Amino acid sequence: MGDSYGTVKVAAVQAASVFLDREGSTEKACRLIREAGKNAARIIGFPEGFIPAHPVWYHHHAATGAVANKLAIELFKNAVEIPGPETAALGEAARAANAYVVMGVCEKLPITTGTMFNTQIYFGPDGSIIRKHQKIMPTVGERLVHMGGYGDTFGAFPSEFGPMSGLICGENSNPLAIFALIAEGTRVHVMSWPNHFPTSGDPLRNRVAIDSQAFAQMSKAFVISACGTVDDRMIEMLQAGPAAEKFLRNPDCCGGTLIVDPLSRIIAGPLGPEEGILYAECNLDLGIQMKLRHDFAGHYNRPDIFQMHINRAAPQLYRVHNDPAALAAPDADDLPSPPPRFLPPAED
Repeated sequence: MGDSYGTVKVAAVQAASVFLDREGSTEKACRLIREAGKNAARIIGFPEGFIPAHPVWYHHHAATGAVANKLAIELFKNAVEIPGPETAALGEAARAANAYVVMGVCEKLPITTGTMFNTQIYFGPDGSIIRKHQKIMPTVGERLVHMGGYGDTFGAFPSEFGPMSGLICGENSNPLAIFALIAEGTRVHVMSWPNHFPTSGDPLRNRVAIDSQAFAQMSKAFVISACGTVDDRMIEMLQAGPAAEKFLRNPDCCGGTLIVDPLSRIIAGPLGPEEGILYAECNLDLGIQMKLRHDFAGHYNRPDIFQMHINRAAPQLYRVHNDPAALAAPDADDLPSPPPRFLPPAED
């Protein structure tokens, strides 16, 4: 009989966030997850920063201007804690859909009032959080509000269809990140993209197609590229002016969601600027066919020449020692617990 790799139906969601509305965006995401599940999708990918929004206002406003500052504050106030009520709702939707879900969020650390990450959360079909990935290096305007993640959140994650992976926007053209995921055996990769690129660059859809096909060629994985789009409410809240509004309403500005197979063929999409869900049946045997030709982390590599090392550790940003003198200090017990990334008290 031999091994069986099977076929999996996947979905790429293209939709506009309920801009800077955490609860509204979560509700919309859950509805779209359930819709894709009813259509038998077992893997569902979402855009970058879908909950509550991606900080695209830096394409249109001065970084320290009043409008940008106001929107950035609203982003923090509506950012997602992991775990929290939003992840519980998303997990329940994933369980109802019986699907793996890759969700883009703006994440904030518990007890902080200023630290955010550009994050993908990976949910299993039982509703659990498998892991999260924090974008390693924020891009252009993102650097004003997002901190870069560390190696502790990088890497492929297990699924019943074999290793899966995700990266966010520009990470999908990072050669070392791509090779690392190839080495971890990814078979299905989810790319999360914003709703548009800066006005001075090429349209988002051009880059999405190039990166998706290139990743598929190198990894021999199926690629789900989920892009955002815009709606009237978002355009109004951006207060970007007539020229920017004309740009945002241009059909070439937004969208471009597509799905690519291991032969680098686009098998679904690309979508225009409209909201929608793309579906594709992915025969995982196709990855075997192509890896027998080029396995860049196997027979088609030269480890005596090329090697890569990954640091999976996060830096120790905050550490409390069990110093009896410190514990005896007034109000020591009233200090808040460190956020999850930080280390627990050391044993003396």
